[in-house]
Amino acid sequence: MGSTINLTTSTGSTLSAYRAEPEGQPRGAVVVIQEIFGVNSHIRSVADGYAAQGYLAIAPALFDRVQTGVEVGYDAEGIEIGKNIAFAMEMDDVMVDVEAAVDAASEAGKVGIVGYCWGGSICYVAAARLADKLSASSGYYGGQIAPFLSERPEAPLMLHFGDLDAGIPLDKVETIAAAWPHVNVYVYEGADHGFNCDARASHNPASAAVALERTLAHFAEHVG
Repeated sequence: MGSTINLTTSTGSTLSAYRAEPEGQPRGAVVVIQEIFGVNSHIRSVADGYAAQGYLAIAPALFDRVQTGVEVGYDAEGIEIGKNIAFAMEMDDVMVDVEAAVDAASEAGKVGIVGYCWGGSICYVAAARLADKLSASSGYYGGQIAPFLSERPEAPLMLHFGDLDAGIPLDKVETIAAAWPHVNVYVYEGADHGFNCDARASHNPASAAVALERTLAHFAEHVG
């Protein structure tokens, strides 16, 4: 079980975060970036999972900048609410909040970052803008990478996409892969958007397991 903490950014603003502690000495840290549904039970369980792997895990509530305590469902109403909040936020502000989480996590050593959906796009940008503080990044089905594709990811980055994801057609995935050949881009056959989330109808356990295995190996190599 984790706990709720407060983070203070470099600009003096504050946001909450879910913090999950590993047993014993941490091997490093992982910042977990939410989907558009908030730091909900699923994201907390993801953080708990990384803690079980030996990492200090911190999941910042990035929607706090707009509205605190946001947790919405995976239905059409929840998607609409989440999109309205996420897409109204400026990436510069989001990066300030992500950096606060990375700084807090760094007490455990090197820091990796993983994110899903909206968070997957944030992981791409973080690999470019926060490379001096991040040792590794893993982004899942980020559909908003294109506006930031000119920014070169410097932190070791892997990206995961489903070949059935209508919101991120394979030609867009191929464009990302072609732009930065040093980024490991994986496409999962038979997987749709949200394939990692066991609370969604699109959950694909086989693809999720492979993506997690790759991400854990990535973090083991670059974080600890």
